[in-house]
Amino acid sequence: MNTISTKELVSIPHLLFRNVATRGDMPAYREKEFGIWQSWTWSQTSLEIENFALGLRDLGVKKGDFVAIVGRNRPAMYWAMVAVQMLNAVPVPLYQDSVAEEMAYVLDHCGAKYVIVGDQEQVDKILEVQESISGIEKIIYFDAKGLRKYQHSHLSSFIEVQEKGQSLRESQLSELDKIRSSITLDDVCVMLYTSGTTGRPKGVVLSNRNIIETSKNSSEFDNLKSSEETVAYLPMAWVGDFIFSIGQAYWTGFCVNCPESPETLNTDLREIGPSYYFAPPRVFETQLTSVMIRMEDAGNFKRWLFEKSMGLAKRVGGDILDGNTVGFIDRIKYFMGDIFIYGPLKNTLGFSKIRVGYTAGEAIGPEIFEFYRSLGINLKQLYGQTEASVFITQHPDGEVRSDTVGVASPGVELKVAESGEVFYRSPGVFIEYFKNSESTGETKDRDGWVATGDAGFVEEETGHLRIIDRAKDVGKMLDGSLFAPKYVENKLKFYPNILEVVVFGNGREFCTAFINIDLIAVGNWAERMNIAYSSYQELAGHDLVMGAVKEHIEEINQSISKDPMLASCQIHRFLVLHKELDADDGELTRTRKVRRNIIEDKFSDLILALYDGSSSVSTETEVTYEDGRKGSIKANLVIHDTKTIDISQRMAAE
Repeated sequence: MNTISTKELVSIPHLLFRNVATRGDMPAYREKEFGIWQSWTWSQTSLEIENFALGLRDLGVKKGDFVAIVGRNRPAMYWAMVAVQMLNAVPVPLYQDSVAEEMAYVLDHCGAKYVIVGDQEQVDKILEVQESISGIEKIIYFDAKGLRKYQHSHLSSFIEVQEKGQSLRESQLSELDKIRSSITLDDVCVMLYTSGTTGRPKGVVLSNRNIIETSKNSSEFDNLKSSEETVAYLPMAWVGDFIFSIGQAYWTGFCVNCPESPETLNTDLREIGPSYYFAPPRVFETQLTSVMIRMEDAGNFKRWLFEKSMGLAKRVGGDILDGNTVGFIDRIKYFMGDIFIYGPLKNTLGFSKIRVGYTAGEAIGPEIFEFYRSLGINLKQLYGQTEASVFITQHPDGEVRSDTVGVASPGVELKVAESGEVFYRSPGVFIEYFKNSESTGETKDRDGWVATGDAGFVEEETGHLRIIDRAKDVGKMLDGSLFAPKYVENKLKFYPNILEVVVFGNGREFCTAFINIDLIAVGNWAERMNIAYSSYQELAGHDLVMGAVKEHIEEINQSISKDPMLASCQIHRFLVLHKELDADDGELTRTRKVRRNIIEDKFSDLILALYDGSSSVSTETEVTYEDGRKGSIKANLVIHDTKTIDISQRMAAE
């Protein structure tokens, strides 16, 4: 279909209706439970959704109501969202790992009357905050385990609601059809909350027009078909999961596969073999770390063969993937490498069948990006925001580069202000921030242009967008040179033993950094070296770990020094933090983005020590345990100086 103007394509429920008519017997969802994959066709999915919608209507859900949805990726949670939309109400997905206080803010802010949750853990969180907020009338749970002795006056099971809807089907289905027929492109489709890197999360109101047109345009851009297979494992509250697992899935009619658990994800990936795949850089970094750990454990010959093969792949793999000219001998070598190295490795990762892969959310290190493409995986970058219904730019096939985020997505216009901030306008631009007209006006002007908050520029010849950093994070060193912390941080995170980096230097004479080691990678190394340790803090403070981190920093200092714009961003001093940065401690968002202002305030004593010449610093930090209790940890951290490259001498030599 080439248009979305017809009435049957104005909302997700209308796309469901079309999919039943055109591909009713094709799989729409799969879920792995107890080690077995279950499957639902589009016809079966429609029946599940309609019955649940009828049950919700009987409970009192009506047009304009906000219905919160909290749970892991499973078909029933997606059905719940579409059932809410079928009543012209508004689904509001929440991050399932949010603490009760975070949930309370969103529930109170949107005025949710109904909450649909996955299990007992989520029920407990809602009950904990129910007294402090008003308006919640009913909690509907999917998994009844552990809830038998709860007071059920305000609790109902998913199955009970669905069975009630089924009993009303004969008498009420025509009414449901009337509601569905009344939905328009301009009605609200979903409300998604931002990650809140600089303050309270904002409710981003997206219309059916935003989601439908964006899903159509982005699907056509990559020629997505109903035969695609995708795996839904990212937070349902994140706009990326919504557009991939609902928007594009319903537009194209492809199958959404829900893994059994985070722990079985890698196995489930291999079993499904997705053809369309998305992951944030953190996932690709973690998978690369696991590969490197395995190779370190391998014998000398296997390690030599891997390094030799990857050297070839790095040199010609990307060109072969893009259809560029490559010598006959190199093609033969790469073909053999694919049989013995690249193919088995892709199969181990679950990437054997990927036709289109994307990463976004944070900048990915070029070395990491090129590693996957060298294996023959069509990994591309996109640049997007919740406020854009995801897509602002994308890499077209054959124009994939690690240093850009692609060209404007279909229907998107770009412009760059004199300040360097990137603006866009598109059919996907959000309606408003809920109950926040001031922020709406600051972000979106009357002509529909939205400020991204990112600094960058568009290449005149290619139309590719290059993002330098967050506009608020880009600054100037004391000597006036450019400061772009993310550029440096991403280079360091390529190393498997480095998990997170926070670079400082705005308005200062030189740059410094906090480092988080990767406990899995470094722990594996410690095991091989017969190094005993009892905690993250003890391992992070080991002399050999410090030495390895220092070596990595000095290597990237060499690389950075070759960039005339960013050479001043070399790291002069660093310390390895005594704890992992954690969303529960407010240091990261739920999407794992660094909250710089909170870190600068919380660890101000450590930053001061990095700049006052201290060789060590004693500190005490409050932490949040998994059960919600608060505690504190004390540490004496060693500060290390690193070797940097004198730019003036290099320029003179050249």
